[in-house]
Amino acid sequence: MLNNNEYLNKLYQSDQPLIIYKTNNGFDVYTDFSKKYLINRDNIKNFLNIQTKRKQSKINSLNCYVGFFGYKVLCENIGIKMPKQKTNNFYEGIFYKPSTKINIRKNISIKSVKKNYRQIKTNKKNYSILNKKFDLNLSLKKYSKLFDDFSKNIKQGKTYQIKIAQTYSKKGKVNAVELFWKLMKMNESPESFLIRDKNYSIISCSPETLILKKKNLISTKPIAGTLRKTKKMNINRALSFFRKNEKETKEHNMIVDMERNDISKICKTGSVKIDKLKKVEEYRDLFHYVSTIKGEIKKNTTNHEIISSLMPGGSVIGCPKISTIQLLNSKEKNDRNIYTGSFGVIHTNGDMRFNIMIRTLLNFKNIINLSVASGVILGSTAKKEYNENYIKAKSLLELFH
Repeated sequence: MLNNNEYLNKLYQSDQPLIIYKTNNGFDVYTDFSKKYLINRDNIKNFLNIQTKRKQSKINSLNCYVGFFGYKVLCENIGIKMPKQKTNNFYEGIFYKPSTKINIRKNISIKSVKKNYRQIKTNKKNYSILNKKFDLNLSLKKYSKLFDDFSKNIKQGKTYQIKIAQTYSKKGKVNAVELFWKLMKMNESPESFLIRDKNYSIISCSPETLILKKKNLISTKPIAGTLRKTKKMNINRALSFFRKNEKETKEHNMIVDMERNDISKICKTGSVKIDKLKKVEEYRDLFHYVSTIKGEIKKNTTNHEIISSLMPGGSVIGCPKISTIQLLNSKEKNDRNIYTGSFGVIHTNGDMRFNIMIRTLLNFKNIINLSVASGVILGSTAKKEYNENYIKAKSLLELFH
């Protein structure tokens, strides 16, 4: 019989659907999915309030759904009509019910309700990267035009800050597991994850936690502020830069106020506090300006109400949220697809954890897509924000070098 290490390696070498999710001290791997729930605007409420509460396993850690909501379904969920945009018709959202969970810590431990879970067929697949360079949907000229349009909207008071998305794309089919572990060696981020299914894969080193709910306590951790890493730049100097930079401070304050307002909708009056204000987090190529907001959830609040109040995450859209989303959607020609949606896990006891899907690759229909965004605010320039997008995409783009 295969030992745990051998089983895990065989699982990676198969084409069996699986999900890997970063935890505080390792990784969780979910597989042997008994259900696959396709999400759309008509069933999202039923899924969140009914399906996710049904206990189906004797093993507590398997009483959960793991998966993602795309940007479109999250917009439609809060009543925003989507215009016609260029699309690859990827799923609006999928959640999976696992029968096996593997904990990768110092040692590997496995829990499964499937008797023969170790019996896996390995599969020799052909992977191909058909062209070396990524195409970018927005040139600096096109980006600058959008930037100028949005700057006028800010001056007219229609929005205060707005994030323009850019998409890098190339042809190819990747070995998702191999690429994910390569990314983790380069840039392991707190909300990193992988989904490998029969016809697509998603690979992410997302840094941003949108929802962390345990019992009646909830927190969100907005990121607003990015600084390129250099040899001379350390955390203390980065903090000094952010504090002295009026544009970064203004942008951060707006996003924190908006997220605090979002979380207040589902929390007891007076319970919402900023737990950590304006801290710096260090990553491979950049520093981020981060705050943490916490609150105590009102009694009888539903999963759907929690998701609706916080998604889509405001830090990757702009402020105020609803009018800014409508403005963004009217100007962006390509749909955002999974980008700025949310990936995570919902447990039957109501606990949940969700990120914002940024720094994320989608491989679907032999196309690899990566989207990034940076903020338009009075005082910023098109060229600076355009370059900032590249810094955000850099660690993922370099996987292909």
